[in-house]
Amino acid sequence: MNINKYLLCNHCIMDTSDPGIAFDSNGTCNYCFNFKSVIIPNWNFGAGGDDQIRLLANTIRKSRKENEYDCIIGLSGGLDSSYAAYIATVKMGLRPLLFHVDAGWNSDRAVSNVEKLVDGLGLELYTEVISWDAVKRMQVAFLHAGIPDQDLVQDAAFFSSLYKFARKHNVKHIITGSNFSTECCREPEEWGGYLGIDKVLFGDIWKRCGDGKPNNEFPLIDILVYKFWYQKILGMKVHHPLNLVPYVKKDAEDELERLFGWQRFQHKHHESRFTRFFEDYWLPRRFGYDKRRAHFSSLIMTGQISRDQALERIAHPEMDEHFLNLEFEYVAHKLDLTVNELRELFEMPKKTYRDYKNKRYLIGLGAMMMRKLGLEKRYFR
Repeated sequence: MNINKYLLCNHCIMDTSDPGIAFDSNGTCNYCFNFKSVIIPNWNFGAGGDDQIRLLANTIRKSRKENEYDCIIGLSGGLDSSYAAYIATVKMGLRPLLFHVDAGWNSDRAVSNVEKLVDGLGLELYTEVISWDAVKRMQVAFLHAGIPDQDLVQDAAFFSSLYKFARKHNVKHIITGSNFSTECCREPEEWGGYLGIDKVLFGDIWKRCGDGKPNNEFPLIDILVYKFWYQKILGMKVHHPLNLVPYVKKDAEDELERLFGWQRFQHKHHESRFTRFFEDYWLPRRFGYDKRRAHFSSLIMTGQISRDQALERIAHPEMDEHFLNLEFEYVAHKLDLTVNELRELFEMPKKTYRDYKNKRYLIGLGAMMMRKLGLEKRYFR
């Protein structure tokens, strides 16, 4: 393949903005090949999954023992986690604890959606409020690092807090909204899709780009700890019930809206104002990566939108220029930066995680092992 030639998959809309993409002789990309050859044989779009989901629900209930809750669900207010909470409660008959992490960037709609689900499902909510000072300082350090992976900070705060809470309270089962239907095409790590929480990477970025003071209030559990120690040794299980039920994005949005007054978002991940800014402004304009390509390609592969619809949608930004400029100012001020300081960070030389100490090799080995064992079907690279 000529890396200087622009190529676009003839089935989905993944393209050579992913430097590692490959195409067959028919012009179909490796993401589509993985969907057809690996995901589809192991997934039936949720049809006929009734027995599986009943079995899963029974397994979770039997392990409750003295705990008040069957399981824990991380709830952001976005579609996937909201629908997972609905399925776990109504379809599976479980008693989950809803766990929300406030890292300082919740949109008003996300907060409203969380409240509506808690009230509508009659569940209890635990909100973990992360020190804003700790989050802010870590995010500024990552901005100074110059890498595409700017949302790693929020992800680390969310997942580390969830796993710490589950272990502390001896909750063995975690239900997640991760699914094939809207996420079968995983964005490549060059687009800010680093494969997990790497304490070595965080430590080196903090050492070289932080403010020189400890940041011990920032929660951080390494991926190898929660993947192997928590899950394989301590027996914590992570479940994906959305793969066991018919899950169509628009239908799920309509159902949640009808039942609870839940409000949909313009696009995936817009429940966080920082993630919306990062994916709609920072990443495409600074690095040339548009995560919507992966999001829309997932919906194309699963028959939820047409390729023409996706091409029309991606030809334009999700938000207009005036709104994006206002969000640029908002993010700068919230991080205690001037607009000019954030602009300078935007224009600084580009770097990647490879410019910092990391253990990506070990994480990659773990991901490869999971694929070989059939525990992960999506294409990781």
